[in-house]
Amino acid sequence: MLFSTRAEYGVRLMVELGRQAGDEPVSLAAVADGERLPLSYLEHLVAKLRKAGLVESQRGARGGYRLGRPAEEIDMLEVVQALEGAIAPMECFHIEPEGKVSCSHEADGDHACATKLLWTRVQGGVTKALAGTTLADLVEFAGGPQDGPSGEPKKAIAGAA
Repeated sequence: MLFSTRAEYGVRLMVELGRQAGDEPVSLAAVADGERLPLSYLEHLVAKLRKAGLVESQRGARGGYRLGRPAEEIDMLEVVQALEGAIAPMECFHIEPEGKVSCSHEADGDHACATKLLWTRVQGGVTKALAGTTLADLVEFAGGPQDGPSGEPKKAIAGAA
C-alpha cells in the first residue's frame, strides 16, 4: 500500500509543529524551508489539517500554525485520514459510513469476493498501526522538542499565517 505525498508531507509538517516548544505559532515558510518542502503544497495540506481540527492558525505579523491539541492526543490515523481520506488497500475496497466493508466485485455475482478477507485484514493492520502511533511518538523519535542555544526551549519561528 502506498500513501501519497499528502500523507508524507503532512506528517512531516505535523512533526515539525510538534517539535516547536510553547504556544507560539510557526510560519509555514519556516517549515517549508526547514523540511525542504514546497510551500504551496504545505498551504494546501495545512488547510485540510485545520479543517480536521489538528492544527490552529493565527493571523498577523506573529502568526503561523500550531497544533490544535497536545501531540499525545493526536494519532497518525487522524492525520492520514484528514489528508488521504479513508484507508483502502484496493480500489474495489469501500468502507461504508457505518464501518462495514464492501467490495465492488461482490455486485458482479451472488458470491462473496474471494480476497475481501485479505484486504480487510490489511486495512485493519494499517489502521491499527496508525492509531497506535501518536504525534508525540514521532516527535520523540525525531529528537524531541527543539531547544535553543542556551538549553531553553526554542521559541517558535514567527511569520504570517
